[in-house]
Amino acid sequence: MALMSLEFMLPQRLWWLLVVPAIGLLYLYLNSLRPRSRKRASKLDLVLPRDKAWKRHVAVLTALLAIASLVVAYAKPKDFTEVPRERATVVLAIDVSRSMMAEDVEPNRLEAAQVAAKDFLGLLPKGFNVSLVAFSGTASLVVPPTTDRGVVSRAIDGLELAPSTAIGDGIYESLDALKLVPPDPNDPNSTAPAAIVLLSDGATNTGRSSLQAARDSKKQGVPIYTIAYGTATGYVEERGVRQPVPVNHRELADVADASGGKKLSAASDRELAQAYQEIARSIGYEKVYVEVTERYAGWALLFGILAALATMSLAARWP
Repeated sequence: MALMSLEFMLPQRLWWLLVVPAIGLLYLYLNSLRPRSRKRASKLDLVLPRDKAWKRHVAVLTALLAIASLVVAYAKPKDFTEVPRERATVVLAIDVSRSMMAEDVEPNRLEAAQVAAKDFLGLLPKGFNVSLVAFSGTASLVVPPTTDRGVVSRAIDGLELAPSTAIGDGIYESLDALKLVPPDPNDPNSTAPAAIVLLSDGATNTGRSSLQAARDSKKQGVPIYTIAYGTATGYVEERGVRQPVPVNHRELADVADASGGKKLSAASDRELAQAYQEIARSIGYEKVYVEVTERYAGWALLFGILAALATMSLAARWP
């Protein structure tokens, strides 16, 4: 139980915690009065075996922990906890450059990315708007922000490859997509949080600077979660010539850092699925300060049960 970030709605009730050390000291005093050793067993010892000291210690300790947890709950604590967001917008920006034909990720980078992206849609809360941007030498808005997962899923299936890589243009197109988010009917003036999830296997070789785009994204409060996708041994064949297309980690790490987001890596379809799961967790939940009385009441119940079991073991013989 972490107490570092705790605040209490009724802190005056914490004075009851003084009961815990008082009982503890009383126990130690009474325990010191017990004979430390007996040279001969009494007649009573022949009928009832002596209790083991460690059982008594466990019973008292768990009882004290139960009391302490109950007092903390009584003071109505508040702490940070993760709760699902009701609204947000996620822009999926997917690299469709020809290097995505590489088969170092089976069956190839693009097909594996399409499957993982569609699975990612199912991890997001239903109230989230999702947009799809594809980029190669240029960037285009494929699907504007919508809560219709079917439309986005079908658009992901229809992605086609094209030459070159313009990560910066992909980011700027994603920022433009956020301007099309429909207003919340319950609160039209509110602005829901947003994030860009950018998957790429290469480095920018055309278009605007990705680093400057990331900085502009941060100014707008939009973090970018980048996924460096592929392996160092990836290659494609063009006109019978093998062209190496190793994944570029440096640029995507710089983009994530500059935007206030996070960079992840995926060298297989399994790792890609894990990366999307981590991103969904980060985007789909937020930390809020709420009352957590039930948490400490639960700890009190658990310690109380343990104390009861320890006490029972002192007085009963089990079959």
